[in-house]
Parts: sequence; structure tokens; C-alpha cells
Amino acid sequence: MTGRNQTIISDFLLLGLPIEPEQQNLFYALFLAMYLTTILGNLLIIFLIRLDSHLHTPMYLFLSSLSFSDICFSSVTIPKLLQNMQSQVSSIPYAECLTQMYFFLFFADLESFLLVAMAYDRYVAICFPLRYTTIMSPRLSLSLVVLSWVLTTFHAMLHTLLMARLCFCVDNMIPHFFCDMSALLNLSCSDTRVNELVIFIMGGLILVVPFLLIILSYTRIVSSVFNIPSARGVHKAFSTCGSHLSVVSLFYGTVIGLYLCPSSSNSTVKEIVLGMMYTVVTPMLNPFIYSLRNRDIKGALRRVFHKKKILFSF
Repeated sequence: MTGRNQTIISDFLLLGLPIEPEQQNLFYALFLAMYLTTILGNLLIIFLIRLDSHLHTPMYLFLSSLSFSDICFSSVTIPKLLQNMQSQVSSIPYAECLTQMYFFLFFADLESFLLVAMAYDRYVAICFPLRYTTIMSPRLSLSLVVLSWVLTTFHAMLHTLLMARLCFCVDNMIPHFFCDMSALLNLSCSDTRVNELVIFIMGGLILVVPFLLIILSYTRIVSSVFNIPSARGVHKAFSTCGSHLSVVSLFYGTVIGLYLCPSSSNSTVKEIVLGMMYTVVTPMLNPFIYSLRNRDIKGALRRVFHKKKILFSF
């Protein structure tokens, strides 16, 4: 604490995106359009799964949960970003900052766990097709979703409580567009070694372990697929995994690029760009990935429009 002003601050200043003032309106319109696309696209996925009985399966229970998580994940950061882009003072109260950090961690972790559940579902569907309905029972599927919520609640709350015990002094400028945990630790005038140790341990459990489980699932899937005699069967097996693999690559590719790649001289810009990728771009692209690469979703969309057409004809 030596040499630092000990005045306790009540709010933080979000520095936002490194863009020129004359470009503010352009980027505001762009991010607003991306946010609305995210909301509408993921709501469409949820409603299709809800309305079409053909999609009342474990895989689409996980997908609807993922779409809900994507809506909430974007809503944690983007509305505040849009508000600050139109405001002269981009401040955020201390309590609101910790709340934003909590929900950011919560929905990021929830997405990670749901992707693991979806990988396990694909593993059972391809490696044990005759026992799929027995293994992936509605009870197990719902239990996996509930377990994901419980674990993410515990993890996000742990980091939030540890952050709440820290003192923040005169430095209140966060070089980001949301209350990023690492940025807050850099601003603290308290000893942050406990926080950093917990981040290291829990980061391995929450991110690395799920990623390894997904890799293990697809290793077993690939091994099983190569035992299928027909080329058509191989193509069908891989086509059921294509959408999920695309989402996994997008999500974990961004996270690995942000947290595991070495920092450079422009690490702040890199963190902001990658932060935009997995808070704005990834949730927006997920509905397109699943609707364009998934025959069941496209079939459900056709059936819904067909029903609407019949109703309007009467």
C-alpha cells in the first residue's frame, strides 16, 4: 500500500473500447444490431425447441439451455457498453461492478459446462446408439443441467466474495468495457495472492477439465466412427457433431487465446478484442451455427412456418 492514496472509491470508470469519437455512432449501431441479433436468434432456437415435439430430446434441452445462457451472457455486458457509448461519464458503481463480474463468470462457466454435457450426449448417441434413450434419460439430462447451474453458482460466488474483501484506492479506471476480474485485481491496493491462487486452481477445474472431457468424448467418438463400415454412416455420425464442434472451437479458441497465450505489448487491446469475441460475437453466431448446420432445427423451422401458413389460409 506504500505510496498509494488510501481514499476508498465508490465507483469505477470503464474506459471502454479504443475507438475514435467520430466512430462512436457507427460502432454503437453495429453493437446494437449484433446484440439484437443475439437475442432474436437465441430466442428463435428456444421457441423452436419448445414448440416442436421432435426436438424434445436431451441434446435440444442442452441447446435451449445454451441459448438462454448466451442471451444472458450478452446482456451482462452489452447494454452497459451501449449506455456508456452514449454517455459522457462511463462510470459504474462498486456494487454494480461486482454484480456484473458475478454474472459474467456465472454464464461463461455455464456455457462451458453445457458444452461438456452436449459432448457427452453426442458420445452416447454415436458410441451406444441402441442404449441412448436408456442412458440419456430425461432425469439424467435435467440433472446435468441443474448440476451445471449449481457448480457455476458456487464458482462465481467464490470469486465475487474474494473480490469483495479487497480494498480499492484512488485508481478506479478499468481499461475494459466491463468489470473484468483481472483488471479489478490490478487496481486493488490489497494483497491479491489468495485471489490469484484461487483463480489458478479454479480456472483449471472450470475451464481445463471441461475442455479435456470434451476432447476425450470426441476421441472416443472418432474411434467409434472409424469402425462404421459405410461412408454414409461415417458422414451421418460426423454431421451430428459438426455444429457442436464449431461452437466448442469458437468458445474455447477465444478463451485459450485470451488466458493461455503469452501477453504482448498490446495485451490490453488483445484482451478487449478477445473479450468482444466471446461476449458479443460467439453468442450471436451460435444460433446461426445450429440453424445452418442442423437438419432438425431447419426441419422444425419449416414445420412451424407450414403450420402458420395453414392457420393464415383459414
